[in-house]
Amino acid sequence: MSDDSSARGPAVPSEGEITLGMLDAVHENGDVTQRTLSRELGIALGLTNAYLKRCMRKGLIKVRTVPANRYFYYLTPKGFAEKSRLTAEYLSHSFHFYGRARDQMDGCFADCAERGWSSIVLYGAGELAEIALLCAMRHSIRLVAVIDPAVTEDDFLGLRVHRSLDDADFHDAVLITDLKQPQQSFDAVSRIVTPARTLTLELSRISRTGVQDGRGAAT
Repeated sequence: MSDDSSARGPAVPSEGEITLGMLDAVHENGDVTQRTLSRELGIALGLTNAYLKRCMRKGLIKVRTVPANRYFYYLTPKGFAEKSRLTAEYLSHSFHFYGRARDQMDGCFADCAERGWSSIVLYGAGELAEIALLCAMRHSIRLVAVIDPAVTEDDFLGLRVHRSLDDADFHDAVLITDLKQPQQSFDAVSRIVTPARTLTLELSRISRTGVQDGRGAAT
């Protein structure tokens, strides 16, 4: 008996993936419609409505009426926390995580080299920072330090660990490698570092809404 997976149709998103996708979409654009959400999430309009109402009942999303009888959705603090939790869970369990991270990291470092940026600080210790260390060896990139307020050790795989960006040596850019709260880390760093020099990877699902990048950041 043959196993023809193509005959089964596209994989159905899990409950966590649908919820994360909805929180991402609302964070990116509070003016989004349910029909647009349905299309972006790849689920039926009725199911979209059910998930949206569920997120509202759980206190993750709130809604207010704006002129022209439209609705504006926004994340609550609880919604931001759930988005971070689901993002970390998604990244941790993604089968293709390492390959995707390596490819995106290589692209990021190649872009840095093209801009003449050679000294990079990593913001967040952990698995993504480890991949950055491996990828940096293939590029003309020097990793200066790791910034992580939650880490008590002073060394991370040979890199100096600091609690604050103020303690790091001169650097050209900061790459967000925090997987636990990537959005919060990006928001904190981009208030200190020029947004164009606050680098993110696409897999971190960080929203750059409202941030002026200039030439643009590696995503």
